[in-house]
Amino acid sequence: MVKPSPTMMARLRLTTKQVNGGYYKGNRTGSMGYFAKNGSYVIDWKKVRTYVVPENLNEFKLTPFVTKRMAPTRSKYTNDLEKNSKIITVERAFGGKDYLDMWASDNGQEVLERERLEEESASSGATRQ
Repeated sequence: MVKPSPTMMARLRLTTKQVNGGYYKGNRTGSMGYFAKNGSYVIDWKKVRTYVVPENLNEFKLTPFVTKRMAPTRSKYTNDLEKNSKIITVERAFGGKDYLDMWASDNGQEVLERERLEEESASSGATRQ
């Protein structure tokens, strides 16, 4: 059996299947407490992260990643409903037909080829009968 070299082993990812039981790699979030003897988790409030909001936030020099002045983005998937003799436009979820329409617009050549093949098979089926 061929094994990787020691330098390569240092680069390979360590998983829980490669070591004995009790190994927990974690996800780099850090510990917020500890497990008690009865199996419950006790939060250590000294370890909990707290974020300090700067005073005079409106005059603060650093800006957020998203502007506060941006209007909400409207969805292009809407339904028109009639309520009290008024037409109301309501946003709706992205559905299966929407996905198929998007796929057809992105893959137009395949759609045309499929329609051509369906027409050929329909015309050949009509000539046989």
